Amino acid sequence: MRSNGLRSLPLRTIAILTALGAAAALGVAYASEVWDGLVPCPLCLLQRWPYRIVIVLALLASIAPRGLCRLLLVLAALCLLVDAGMAAVHVGVEFRWWASPLPECAAPRFTSGSIAERLAAMPERPAKPCEDATFLIPGLPISMAAMNMLYALALAAFVAISLWPRPRRDEEREHGTTW
Repeated sequence: MRSNGLRSLPLRTIAILTALGAAAALGVAYASEVWDGLVPCPLCLLQRWPYRIVIVLALLASIAPRGLCRLLLVLAALCLLVDAGMAAVHVGVEFRWWASPLPECAAPRFTSGSIAERLAAMPERPAKPCEDATFLIPGLPISMAAMNMLYALALAAFVAISLWPRPRRDEEREHGTTW
């Protein structure tokens, strides 16, 4: 009998792999800040939240009963699609197709007050503008936002394919399929 590949993985294994995949995305983002000195923009920081939610959902799925496990993994896949959508918005901002939806991405506007008040209102660490793309791999013209979008889509596809309904043994015999 042939193996079904991803579709033959136990649900708990899928849950653990999903949590590890989401943690890896956060790890790369954090490592790029610490070791490469990259400063994340507000959109970058926002895109990390779905991964945190996916980690919680996947870890809960790893200990939940089978029916609840599937539901939690479906929710995790949906969170990954939300993250891919957020990353797509960020890519559009980087290409200047549209303005950032976050007010934090715009330069501060001061209407009144003394220079001392204005300086006191400024952040300690300047934020990176959302439209300035960050490239993690030198020479590769894919921004971190675009890599995040592709990664989130790939991880969501892994979860979806792994959860795709498996044929029952009696259906396999009836139709002569063993996939």
